[in-house]
Amino acid sequence: MAEIVRMPKMSDTMTEGVVAKWHKKIGDTVKSGELVAEIETDKATMEFESYSNGTLLYIGVEEGKAVAVDGLLAILGKPGEDFSALLSNEKPKEATAPAVTAEVKAAPTPATAAPLPIPVVTQPAPAVVEYSSNGDGRIKASPLAKKLAHEKGIDVNTMHGSGDGGRIVKRDIETYNPALARAAAPAYTGTVGKEQFTDVAVSQMRKTIARRLSESKNTAPHFYLTMDIDMDAAIQARTNINEVTGLKISYNDMVIKAVSLSLRQHPAVNSSWLGDVIRQNSHIHIGVAVAVEDGLLVPVVRFADGKSLSQINVEVKDFAQRARDKKLQPADWEGNTFTISNLGMFDIEEFTAIINTPDACILAIGAIKQVPVVKNNAVVPGNVMRVTLSCDHRVVDGVVGSKFLQTFKLLMENPAAMLA
Repeated sequence: MAEIVRMPKMSDTMTEGVVAKWHKKIGDTVKSGELVAEIETDKATMEFESYSNGTLLYIGVEEGKAVAVDGLLAILGKPGEDFSALLSNEKPKEATAPAVTAEVKAAPTPATAAPLPIPVVTQPAPAVVEYSSNGDGRIKASPLAKKLAHEKGIDVNTMHGSGDGGRIVKRDIETYNPALARAAAPAYTGTVGKEQFTDVAVSQMRKTIARRLSESKNTAPHFYLTMDIDMDAAIQARTNINEVTGLKISYNDMVIKAVSLSLRQHPAVNSSWLGDVIRQNSHIHIGVAVAVEDGLLVPVVRFADGKSLSQINVEVKDFAQRARDKKLQPADWEGNTFTISNLGMFDIEEFTAIINTPDACILAIGAIKQVPVVKNNAVVPGNVMRVTLSCDHRVVDGVVGSKFLQTFKLLMENPAAMLA
């Protein structure tokens, strides 16, 4: 018996999916567990496997098109089986409007009114401004020239006289040629261009980013705390670790480790607003924002406080690669308790980030900049990284957020403490 295959809900935030590619065509045999299509969700492109056996009788969504969760994706059944009844039940019946018959009577033709006389408006001759020669920049004209200009409707503002000092005289009015005057005027040279634009279809990921961040910004009262971190010790520690171990530990790995240890000391920051309660999480799962073509994904480093820098390094690199390849699975991006967003690699010194709900906070990491600093009462070159903590004021107050940043600063400026 033919059955409908519906669009599955592949993530907690998914409302619709786009068929990126069909791996089966109509008439193909499909076995349970066999790959049927690739579905682009709001987070990644995922493989959709069949739940049952049968022949693919009907494809309800073309490649590149979207369908809502639980919408008709395909129909499986026996070869040649009639599935028209299933399709008719899926399509809403169109309401038939009752026929309306109305007698239309011709409207009476209105009597033709006599045309009203059209008033004739006589344009007054342009006013001729009297000019003097007192050196204030006004044009000079003889009384006779002004009289003739007024009679002929000539604007002396457009003229340059042939008399002494550019004075306008009788012969200038008599020989005035409007065409020559216009030709002598400087031509307008405006920029000529063509207006054009391109409409780019909004991806499922971008739709979800827009919805979730709008909800976060509109519902969570954000406030921001900014602090400068002296990175001299962290730079030296990273250099030593990489030289001794042969690894390539990044500053972001050190930030993740320091954040996780700081959350252990300040559990109020590792919390979520749930409406009636504030949930303080004992586990520490750090979401790390990763840029992909369509926006951002936030894979989660779970139990980050118990992992070494090398473990964090390997895990984050793997997440970043799979995110770019759209191979992340729902388990990879769910369950964060705190989020880090780092734009330092783009030379951004400082920015504020929107909280990734249900987290109470997100930490924005800027670039490490070499600036003059005061050490031992002397101005010397130093390396400073600016960070900004965005806080949900329903959960975290200013003092709580500030104490968390103080601990984070202490660990980053004394890396041996986080490695102990």
